[in-house]
Amino acid sequence: MGDVLAGIHATWEFEPDSVLIRFTRGNRGAPKLFQALGERRIPLEALESVTLSPGKRGTVVLHTVPRPGADPLMDAAAGQLKDGCDPYRLVLPAERETLAEYYADELRAVLPGPGHGPAGRYLVASSVAAPLQFKAYDGKATFDGDKVSFRWSWTGASSAKWKAGDQTYAVSELSGVEWRSPDVFDGYLRLLPRGADPAARPAQADQDPAAVVFGLGYGPVHESLPFAAAVLEAVRDATPVLPLAPAAPHDPAGVAERIRHLGELHSAGLVTDEEFRAKKAELLAEL
Repeated sequence: MGDVLAGIHATWEFEPDSVLIRFTRGNRGAPKLFQALGERRIPLEALESVTLSPGKRGTVVLHTVPRPGADPLMDAAAGQLKDGCDPYRLVLPAERETLAEYYADELRAVLPGPGHGPAGRYLVASSVAAPLQFKAYDGKATFDGDKVSFRWSWTGASSAKWKAGDQTYAVSELSGVEWRSPDVFDGYLRLLPRGADPAARPAQADQDPAAVVFGLGYGPVHESLPFAAAVLEAVRDATPVLPLAPAAPHDPAGVAERIRHLGELHSAGLVTDEEFRAKKAELLAEL
């Protein structure tokens, strides 16, 4: 590939092993989330599929779908982003449809496909580096790369949060992050402490000292979602990778039976002498 496709709010640069998405700064009408992200490099191994479909008002949409577990931003969003804020959608004028179809075909030819399964690690960087902060309705959230802190507001925090006091959580103490979009009535950012019983935490985020709640003008998507993604990425990086359990030894009786069957094929002339010796050596090596 190695070419550029310019859309209305972003430009995609196609490279041999990735797509570099540059969001156009100062573009009137562009989602604020795009402005906050700046640019993102998406390795091809992080993508699952690509489609091209008609858009609104004389446009076409080139849409790539990331593999589950490949991008902390999309993991944190958990399907809550509106189409217009999806960083994997490139909106183009309809006259570029033929060119967009060409790039869609090029991507389809190299993507691993949906059967490749979830990614075992994050392949896409969260894009926005710490330190980060945003103002929630009931407090201020900050993240310095190692710990998340909530400092309660005297006008918005519940008595339960004031009683608990300001909170600080080391990344190593967390198992994840739960983000509920501020575009809905009861949006919030909740930290999930490692080892905590989910049934024991308060059902309402405004009563949970491990959560901050959003409101009109508080915790907007372009501030709170990159924050959640950065924390989620740090949590994943801090999670120790457990060593794989040693493989169980093969059953000697089963290997012997396969060698016997191989000998029958050899005697019947269905396997050559060379194939017989090579396969027998492989089976013996399994013991």
